[in-house]
Amino acid sequence: MRNGWLRSGMRLLGTVPRTAGDALKGKYAAWKASNRLRHPLREQPWSTSSAAAALEEAGRMLAMSGRTMREPAAEPLLCREDQDLLEQIHNETAKHNRSNLTRTAAYLECYNSHPELHWALLAHLVSRNGGYNMTDLKGGLMADLVTGKEREWTYRLLERCNALIFQDAYPQLRLYAHSRRLGRSCFHLLPFFHVSVFMSPFWERFWTLRDSPLLTVALIINEQHYIEGRVMCNPYFRKHVTRSTSFRTHQWLQLNHIVFPLGQDSGLAGLVIEQFADLDERIALGKSLYAMLFGYEQVLTQSLSFARKVPHRGSRSDYWPGLFTADSEKALHSPHESTTLHSREWLPSGSKLYSPTLEQVWSDTPYDPIPRYDWFAGFLNPSYLSSPRRPYLFEMTHEHRFGIQKIAAGHDAEALLFQ
Repeated sequence: MRNGWLRSGMRLLGTVPRTAGDALKGKYAAWKASNRLRHPLREQPWSTSSAAAALEEAGRMLAMSGRTMREPAAEPLLCREDQDLLEQIHNETAKHNRSNLTRTAAYLECYNSHPELHWALLAHLVSRNGGYNMTDLKGGLMADLVTGKEREWTYRLLERCNALIFQDAYPQLRLYAHSRRLGRSCFHLLPFFHVSVFMSPFWERFWTLRDSPLLTVALIINEQHYIEGRVMCNPYFRKHVTRSTSFRTHQWLQLNHIVFPLGQDSGLAGLVIEQFADLDERIALGKSLYAMLFGYEQVLTQSLSFARKVPHRGSRSDYWPGLFTADSEKALHSPHESTTLHSREWLPSGSKLYSPTLEQVWSDTPYDPIPRYDWFAGFLNPSYLSSPRRPYLFEMTHEHRFGIQKIAAGHDAEALLFQ
């Protein structure tokens, strides 16, 4: 047994120099691949004056209301058509807010119907990542590195964020769709969905000007503030998730990747978020992801093609079938995942990493009532409402695989210690 332990330890240590070399090669490969993907550029018009005017209008509306949450007029004052519309959107939102899978599909449907709603496609791709992170908790590598309670707490945080953003944003997207259908603005109904006063001027300007970048940035700002107080600052999640050792280690190792597949086994675009609990960083990341997605023609075309061709299941095998499988019986189950990954680029059938689908490992989760208050207090960090900038280094294929390699090394070390 001791000889077996030593052989396993030497095998694991032997991956260290190769891992360091792979990291350097990966950076160079990412630079070359990013350079290929940067052209052609897509225009992203930005009006600083329009952004400032919308923010000023939001401040005036807040001052006029004198409330922390707008109180809409009584429903009988609405026409019958508006009352029916409210009921329809409430029902649609409840129907599609069942799980990460249904939310992700609903976002793509919104974008396919109205491609000027750039945020809907961005939300679809980011929501796919939410599903991957949820299934990772019970996948072949991460499951051994976190306790059962940690898995449950982290899942609840991811699910809560995903559900709350949908609860707030989807009615806004549907109001726009119905406005297009009816030929008139329906954004006077935003208060009935408890949408922040911050969003009203941006939707009204979008209705007139179709300024997609400005609306997208406003939605990024709004949704991240929406979950900040309701989830990220919640004492329960702070105690059990964002301040936990495993969560901080994950951030320290830079394993929080947001990836946009460019096809199946065809490369990844994306970025790393180092401090998920930091509001400023989440907003900056959202803007950079948007600028990457809609600022580079190849990224948009290939990501959209993937999204339309491959239904979201939550398994990483959806985009990397060369490395992952959703079939546990065909997955690699050994303490040597790290060395196996080093030995070849793709893995043969029967030796792939286990990445289950969402429905295999998590059930639909009812969530607690949503606190009703308006996050907007009239002040906004000036850097938030600025033109999104395209990231320069964003091809993530090698870095993402390197991240998987780090997790595999941790998995192997865990197995080595307790074998």
